[in-house]
Amino acid sequence: MNDFGELGRYREANRALAAPAANEGRVVFFGDSITDGWKIAQWFPGKPYVNRGISGQTTSQMLVRFRQDVLDLHPKAVVILAGTNDIAGNTGPITLDDIEANLASMAQLARANHIAVVMSSVTPVNDYTERSQDFFATRPPAKIVELNRWMKDYCAKNGYVYLDYFSAMVNKDGLLKRELAEDGLHPNDAGYALMVPMASAAIEKALSTR
Repeated sequence: MNDFGELGRYREANRALAAPAANEGRVVFFGDSITDGWKIAQWFPGKPYVNRGISGQTTSQMLVRFRQDVLDLHPKAVVILAGTNDIAGNTGPITLDDIEANLASMAQLARANHIAVVMSSVTPVNDYTERSQDFFATRPPAKIVELNRWMKDYCAKNGYVYLDYFSAMVNKDGLLKRELAEDGLHPNDAGYALMVPMASAAIEKALSTR
C-alpha cells in the first residue's frame, strides 16, 4: 500500500522517454504480467511501441497509474490487457461491475486525450499442469467469459476496438490451449506468436478510425 499503483516502477523510464515525433505512431501496451513479460521490442521490431505492464496488477492499480504511464506519454493508441488478476482477487474482492467500471474509466480517459483504444479480452486459463493449478483455481472460466462478453459489447457500443485473444487461444473445452502456456496462464513464445498479428491488426484498425 506504500505505492498501490506502483507508480515508481516506470517513473525514471517515463522521464527518459522523449516526446513522440509528430508522425511516430507511438502505442502503449498497458497491462499486467502478460504484458510485462512480452518483449515488445523483439516481437514488434522497429515499431515505436512502449511496454507499461506490471506483473500482478489489477484494473484498480492500473487506473491509478493511467495518467503517468499512458496519458503523459502521448501515444496515438493504447492496448489495454487487464482483468485476470481482478478475477483472482489480487487486491481483494471486486465485483465484475467494478472491474468493468475501471476499464470504462481507462477507455474514457484515453478518448478524452485523443488516444485510440484497443481493449483486449481476458485470456483463457487451463489446469493441465501442476504449475497451473493455483492460477486456474482463482480464475473461474465462466467469469472470464462474462467479463469478455461485457468488453465486446462495450467496445461495439462506444466505438473502441475489441481485441479477442480469447477466441483464438481457447480450446473446445473452454480452456487455454495446452501448447500456448507452460503454467496455464502466461503465454509462452507460441502464445505470443499468436497474439502479435492480432495486436497489430487491432492497432491498425484503431489508428485508422482515430
